[in-house]
Amino acid sequence: MDHKSDTRAEVREFLMSRRAKVTPDEAGLPGGSNRRVPGLRRSEVAMLAGVSVEYYAKLERGAIAGASASVLDAVSRALQLDDAERAHLLDLARAADGIPTSGRSRGRATRPAEPRPSLQWALEAITDAVAFVRDPRQNLLATNTLGRAFYAPVIGDGGRTPNLARFQFLDPAARDFYPDWDLFAQMCVGVMRAEAGRNPHDKAFQDLVGELSTRSETFRRLWAAHDVRIHGTGTKRFRHPVVGELTLAFEELAITAEPGQVLLVYTAEPGSPSADRLRLLASWGADEDTRGVAAGRAG
Repeated sequence: MDHKSDTRAEVREFLMSRRAKVTPDEAGLPGGSNRRVPGLRRSEVAMLAGVSVEYYAKLERGAIAGASASVLDAVSRALQLDDAERAHLLDLARAADGIPTSGRSRGRATRPAEPRPSLQWALEAITDAVAFVRDPRQNLLATNTLGRAFYAPVIGDGGRTPNLARFQFLDPAARDFYPDWDLFAQMCVGVMRAEAGRNPHDKAFQDLVGELSTRSETFRRLWAAHDVRIHGTGTKRFRHPVVGELTLAFEELAITAEPGQVLLVYTAEPGSPSADRLRLLASWGADEDTRGVAAGRAG
């Protein structure tokens, strides 16, 4: 399937899935008793968006190229899209128009790049929080000392670049590390769905989605739901094999020099049990780093 038909299929499935989620009652329309589906009809979305039924049907078939910003905005309102879903629709429209998003080039190299020394220095300067850099394909590119200790179950002993999505869906240890595994799975796929709209021509990303779809029934089901989300900020629970349960707040920051890469910082509420455990983990991580350096010198 070529890129153009990929995008059309993505648009079609996304719009149909959103239409199915809005009930007539939520849209302020009479429901009636002889409806075959719980969501809105195409004609109702067209009426709410102020476009002809024929034009909306064309959009829902995936022919979104050339659609104006005002039409996309009207469709977004009619389908009651949230901010993440609206951004995803605009990304899909840009892809259909052949416009790369976020300053990224098409078909960028698939191997994760080594982090710049200055970026690693910046990470290491963050000492009381977990800090790491993630790329759009969910690769864990760089961590600070506490981040290496925190993500020890993900990083493991191998030399490969660890991948948060592979860990989530393919590693049994994820169900221990993430007490709210089902919620994490939805968040991971929602973030990946949004990325697929921003950069639909990334072969390495498509390969990752194919691998996870083949090997994980849960991923396959969530991917088919077409839910998208913006990560941003929030609170997550973890169960670390060394220090036990941690409740951490996170902030996601875009890295201007590397479009698509983000810096994530996890912190504990000051004075909380999680803050005490994070300090304990930092001490353990520093010891592990020291032992690793010593072992390297001895070798």
